[in-house]
Amino acid sequence: MMTTAAAATADFRSTPRVPAAQHAVAERIADTLRLLQDHVVITRRIVHAGDSVYQAGEAFDTLHVINSGFFKTINLAADGREQVVGLHFKGDWLGFDGIAAGRHGCDAVALDTGEVWTVRYDALLAACSRHTPLLAVLHAAMSREITRDRDSLLSLCTLSADARVAEFLRYWADAMAQRGLRHDQITLRMTRAEIGNYLGMTLETVSRALSRLSRDKLIAFPERGRRDVSIPDVQALGAYVQRSVAPASTTLQ
Repeated sequence: MMTTAAAATADFRSTPRVPAAQHAVAERIADTLRLLQDHVVITRRIVHAGDSVYQAGEAFDTLHVINSGFFKTINLAADGREQVVGLHFKGDWLGFDGIAAGRHGCDAVALDTGEVWTVRYDALLAACSRHTPLLAVLHAAMSREITRDRDSLLSLCTLSADARVAEFLRYWADAMAQRGLRHDQITLRMTRAEIGNYLGMTLETVSRALSRLSRDKLIAFPERGRRDVSIPDVQALGAYVQRSVAPASTTLQ
């Protein structure tokens, strides 16, 4: 029987990284966008780096699906500090945070040029009642959001600084691969400070972790500016993360 730590290790970021799984994600995203086009009125909006999709405190009445680009969600602490709480890619939904209270609890901000599809929540619910596959798509999106939040918390609680950075890079590369994009070299859309903010680390700790991962040949920096990161073997990054939590795993007889 595995301990809780062992179970967490086995579960941690266990999404298969094989071509079939990547194809399934791309197909799921395409199906979602097609269903929305067929059953609800969509407003398309082009955004640029720094543009807000919505802000904390705004009344909630719409949900948004990312058609292209990269986005972050930000909470504002009581002392005014911004905390990055989520990263979002093509096919992800934005705005679930506003459903319960009727107002958004965070900001959603574009990290580069992209496009979001916006649908009215009441119209979406009406469409779901008429077409149950659309309801299943909505529930699945909410479930993925819950799972992503759980995995982020697990990372913060169980991984060393170096492993947290490795997992962040692996997650980003996997997201690119699943969407049919290049994943052996990724362009970080976040500053070192933002990455540290998201991972619960200082900028200096992030920089040292990146340097150590580079020294161990798990990543490389083609340019001096270090915005682009080469990842020779994504699975090697995953193995590195698993090794970092392995000592905590024991088996009970």
